[in-house]
Amino acid sequence: MGAHVDMYAEARARLVREVEATGALADPAWRTAFAEVPRHLFVPYYFVGRTGGYERLWGEDPDPARRVRWLEGVYADRPLATRMRDGDLVSSSSQPSLMARMLAELEVRDGHAVLEIGAGTGYNAALLAHRLGDDLVTTIDLDPEITESARNHLTAAGHRPAVVTGDGARGCPARAPFDRIIATCALQSVPRDWPAQCRPGARILAPLSTGLISLEVRDATHAEGHFLHTSAYFVPLRGGPAGPLPRNTGGLPRHALDNELFRFLLGLTAGGLDPHDALALWHRERRPERERFGVTITADSEWAWLDDPQGPYAWPLAGR
Repeated sequence: MGAHVDMYAEARARLVREVEATGALADPAWRTAFAEVPRHLFVPYYFVGRTGGYERLWGEDPDPARRVRWLEGVYADRPLATRMRDGDLVSSSSQPSLMARMLAELEVRDGHAVLEIGAGTGYNAALLAHRLGDDLVTTIDLDPEITESARNHLTAAGHRPAVVTGDGARGCPARAPFDRIIATCALQSVPRDWPAQCRPGARILAPLSTGLISLEVRDATHAEGHFLHTSAYFVPLRGGPAGPLPRNTGGLPRHALDNELFRFLLGLTAGGLDPHDALALWHRERRPERERFGVTITADSEWAWLDDPQGPYAWPLAGR
């Protein structure tokens, strides 16, 4: 047992050093959380792609070499596919450095109540519970198998935040109000129920298109904010709009379709701008970075914009 503990501790320490090298662990409180929360308890198995399908690696494999591969993957700075259904990925454990950046951007303070949309393995909820305490953390997911698994993982790691089975697009009114909402699933638009369940001055951080939008909540019906610089790729929110890219991209040049920033713009403008108009905007504004874009939510509308919420470049988000 002692050798296993040392092996896990050493692997976790290596991961912390790797994430720290990216600049994502400047806050000592988050560094401590990553150093002390054992990721392997949340990822007892995961899937890796191979020719013709997926290979399952797990911590109880009788083959020692495969157990080593499992452990190396658990404590590598990369996302892990943790749940497959009919060949489709339905849940994952995010890349730890991206998790660390998102938690830092959330800017939690002692006493803040946090709602996490998308329970996943429970690892992110455990990091939040380590920082804030179990009573202030709620995580919700539509899939009862996912919430049951996350709850078991959290218990094994010594944490008992609220784990709720329900539609994350509707928030969690029974646990509101919240000071922070963080989504770990991709959105097409921000559900109106989220600002309504926040205190004034709260922050919502969520993946939208292939970016991360950080919104400040003004009141129950108003929120606004900019995208962060970083890219972000997540499994779509179930129970809400999925955020597909527009289909009519025929005739668009390959160099644009291969550009990550243009694909972000395509996702953000899906349903609001014709893809060819989006390309014209992209060229006219000299390939704008993500942080020039933002989102505004009011009582009766939600729109994305470039540079200025009231400027000439604005469009409704899909599903609104």
